[in-house]
Amino acid sequence: MTLYSNIIGEGKPFIILHGFLGMGDNWKTLAKKFSESNFEMHLVDQRNHGRSFHSDDFDYELMAEDLKQYCDDNNLNDIVLLGHSMGGKTAMLFATKYPELVRKLIIADISPRYYPVHHDAILEGLSSLDFSKIKSRGEANDALSNYVHEDGTRLFLLKNLYWVEKGQLGLRMNLDILKENVSEVGEALPTHATFQKDTLFLRGDRSEYIGDADEAIIHRHFLNSEIITISNAGHWLHAENPKDFYEAVMNFI
Repeated sequence: MTLYSNIIGEGKPFIILHGFLGMGDNWKTLAKKFSESNFEMHLVDQRNHGRSFHSDDFDYELMAEDLKQYCDDNNLNDIVLLGHSMGGKTAMLFATKYPELVRKLIIADISPRYYPVHHDAILEGLSSLDFSKIKSRGEANDALSNYVHEDGTRLFLLKNLYWVEKGQLGLRMNLDILKENVSEVGEALPTHATFQKDTLFLRGDRSEYIGDADEAIIHRHFLNSEIITISNAGHWLHAENPKDFYEAVMNFI
């Protein structure tokens, strides 16, 4: 099975991998901007997310292999690869396994280290949505606000809402399997995995995902890497400061 993607523009291949509970469409605005510089943008939905296939199995080894299959199916090589959060972990592993396919690697607000589970409230909130009673996006937002208080986070999560059929809302993600395997999202990059080509790590100045203590582990795995801090941005740095994010990526590629 191959991953679903939205392809924008023509030119050199540039793949973007979204974060946990996201989808490729979260990146559409930036992708259109990147495509203006002669890039063919591939906004990929990872397994159990967006419009891609659902599976009972979920870990980074599988997601890296899904991406390899996608590249094979679309004859992609010499790619620019950008991954955010969970997508960044997939991108790191893919680059260390298939360095010959990756020209430049960009990792947004995630380190190669292990992260403890911290999505409990979000997963509980999404699980609580009763679509036999909820009949509009507004009602879903109200229900989710009992668990997720930050407006921007709710807006991001509710992009998963869709009409299963007339009058029946549902979520695109495979929520049960993602809940069951949530510990996989925080898994560290394998100890001996390294990548020697140009790599850019971007972190938000208001995010705690990449701290000063992470710099050593980043440089140990990614031998030719630099770390840039995006101002006025938290974990969703590409959405919170798209201008500086775009400029940092373009300067790098």
